[in-house]
Amino acid sequence: MNPKDCKYTKEHEWIKVEGSVATIGITNFAQEQLGDIVSVEFPKVGKEFSIGESLALIDSMKTTSDVYAPISGEILEINSELESRPELLNEDPYGEGWILKLNIKNPNELEDLMNAEEYEAHVEKEAEGA
Repeated sequence: MNPKDCKYTKEHEWIKVEGSVATIGITNFAQEQLGDIVSVEFPKVGKEFSIGESLALIDSMKTTSDVYAPISGEILEINSELESRPELLNEDPYGEGWILKLNIKNPNELEDLMNAEEYEAHVEKEAEGA
């Protein structure tokens, strides 16, 4: 079940907004598709990203996958716990498996993201097409 207090992207990232800070991770659907995650490559704190740019790389037993910026902003913090425990992305994608935090540059970009119900419909449609 996808948390209702998050927004979602078509690329299977979630974003939770608290004030001007956005916490970003991958959805349960994404971690299931990736399989066992073995490492995460992070950007430097302070680096700025535009919407749609690759923020991080996730390596799994199956593939390497980009994590895309759901909104524009500056990296405030990375989840350094994932460097030694990347499996947290599989075990708790909406909790301890968060990837990074951004300082939101343009709050209007949040309007283009999906809510939980829209995201669940998107996943169902994608699964039917697979």
